[in-house]
Amino acid sequence: MIPLSILDLARIREGSNAKEALDNARDVAAHAERWGYNRIWLAEHHNMAGIASSATSLAIQHVAAGTSTIRVGAGGIMLPNHAPYVIAEQFGTLAQLYPGRIDLGLGRAPGTDQLTLRALRRSPQASDTFPQDVLELQAYFAEAEPGQRIQAIPAAGTNVPLWILGSSNFGAMLAAELGLPYGFASHFAPEMLLPALSIYRNRFKPSEQLPRPYAMVGVNIVVADTDEEAKRLFTTQQMSFTSIFRGARGLSQPPIDDIETYWTDMEKAQVQRMLARAIVGSPATVKAGMQALVEETGADELIIVSDVYEHGKRLRSFELIADLWFG
Repeated sequence: MIPLSILDLARIREGSNAKEALDNARDVAAHAERWGYNRIWLAEHHNMAGIASSATSLAIQHVAAGTSTIRVGAGGIMLPNHAPYVIAEQFGTLAQLYPGRIDLGLGRAPGTDQLTLRALRRSPQASDTFPQDVLELQAYFAEAEPGQRIQAIPAAGTNVPLWILGSSNFGAMLAAELGLPYGFASHFAPEMLLPALSIYRNRFKPSEQLPRPYAMVGVNIVVADTDEEAKRLFTTQQMSFTSIFRGARGLSQPPIDDIETYWTDMEKAQVQRMLARAIVGSPATVKAGMQALVEETGADELIIVSDVYEHGKRLRSFELIADLWFG
């Protein structure tokens, strides 16, 4: 079986707060380590009331400090929001504190709205230099050259592994050109999954970091003892995506018995399109769905979002996934 990993959204629930969300992410990681998961990533989002991982490198440090072997990283850092030098310093520090355990996934999108982008003091055109910024960042993690006047201390020589993340052909082409592993965000943008993977594999050029293509596929999975209970738990994520189309991103909401009472026909169609790759059900249902996804995509790894409202039931979902996959 291919490796499984976790993308933790550090979701803030109704009636809760960011501290609990970050502590829950750390607790998920501690359990996932014992259950055999390969890595856990957190993502950079800004000005979103329901997500606590905006200071992503700090969130990663919190999770890494509560674990000992699982890889911890960014899925991802939205590089156009930052000077590559600063990200090198931050992740070089993480790599020194947790050697051999830190990943750095890089995205080109802002992870926020245009107003917040200006508050970050970044230009909307910053994404135009994304390929050059990736190369600059990579250079800071390499061994320092004699006489090198600018070093991102303590990043030099840590060789933090970089990933290119994306939901379109652009990221696939860049990852292939640079010889980097590629993560596709089919947990919210499934339509381009197969074309992007094909481009990545067909155009891949070996690099010092990676001799052959390595593709990780994002997927929403919710598991419970029965199909009916899993579908009920999944309504939390369905409501979250509906809120996106309403322009009212909010806190994570408890599941409801009938999602049809929550959304309009148009919202339903939009959400179902974004969640088309979701796998929801009992262990038997989900195992069949996971096997079919791997067979269809040739994924080298799956990174799983299990956006369940109650922390205990989210842990149970991840535990059941590990049990059905690793046996």
